[in-house]
Amino acid sequence: MFKEFKEFAVRGNVVDMAVGVIVGAAFGKIVSSIVSDVLMPPLGALTNGIDLSNHFIVLKGEGVYQTLAAAKAAGAITLNYGVFLDNIISFLIVALVVFILVKQINRLKRKEDTASISPTQKSCPFCFQSISIKASRCPFCTSQVNNAD
Repeated sequence: MFKEFKEFAVRGNVVDMAVGVIVGAAFGKIVSSIVSDVLMPPLGALTNGIDLSNHFIVLKGEGVYQTLAAAKAAGAITLNYGVFLDNIISFLIVALVVFILVKQINRLKRKEDTASISPTQKSCPFCFQSISIKASRCPFCTSQVNNAD
């Protein structure tokens, strides 16, 4: 059983997954920091510091509560729509930041890929089909293709 576990644990995809989880956790901290430390302060200034987390409806309980914490401390049952909206807004911002970061990483990766690979295909100047760079005649339209094209 130990031998099987060892084979499973050191298999390439398990190690890759473990590295992915660790890098993902660190990446999550970076994204959270971008949202909370870079994006939220200007958004808070634009909205005059509106705090959605204190918007709620008391479903069961007596009295008027100024904050959600006060309502919970008094044992009131509340519908916390402000916290829900705050979480939706945070999710959308995090998703946007992750999208932008991944898009930029993919753009840089594509530049590396195209720079390191020599072209093996060219376009036929007559039918615009992709053909071998060494071809002297297009296999699609049978036109004579100059290698200088």
